[in-house]
Amino acid sequence: MVETEVKIRVNDLNSLKDKILNLNVKLEKDRHYEENTLFDLPTQDLYKKRQALRVRTVGKKTFLTFKGPPKKSRKFKIRTEYETEVKNEKQLRKILKSLGFIPVFTYQKFRTVYRQKHLKICLDETSIGNFMELEGERNQIVRFTNALGIPKKEFIKLDYIQLLKKETGEISEAP
Repeated sequence: MVETEVKIRVNDLNSLKDKILNLNVKLEKDRHYEENTLFDLPTQDLYKKRQALRVRTVGKKTFLTFKGPPKKSRKFKIRTEYETEVKNEKQLRKILKSLGFIPVFTYQKFRTVYRQKHLKICLDETSIGNFMELEGERNQIVRFTNALGIPKKEFIKLDYIQLLKKETGEISEAP
């Protein structure tokens, strides 16, 4: 599956919630805690190819996600993504370790998920601030942000790891 997404920094999450609820969105998943761990080989093969292997834990559910390298786009992050639910997180981590993968980065967030037809709207609370993440087709994302009065110049293509590293000064721009 190809994923198209953008993030937008949000100063007032409650105000944004009120605005999006007026745009015919449906609550898909109440506010919940997520822990995300990225894995790579010690030689950073995935990082060098701009790929990602993530284990996400949401409550008692665990998901394994592979993300391919981003395609060229000025305003949107577009990449291939494959995700599956895994029944046993401990066994998954043992398999990854046996294959030579090591955890390289872990981050947490609280997320609330809404949906407007095929557009997924996530309100994320992270250690570096609040964000709205939109996943869907480009025209859906643009229509939705236009309805909120958010210009394209506010679109962020960086993922949370890049944002965290940028915030701490570890990187100056996205690779």
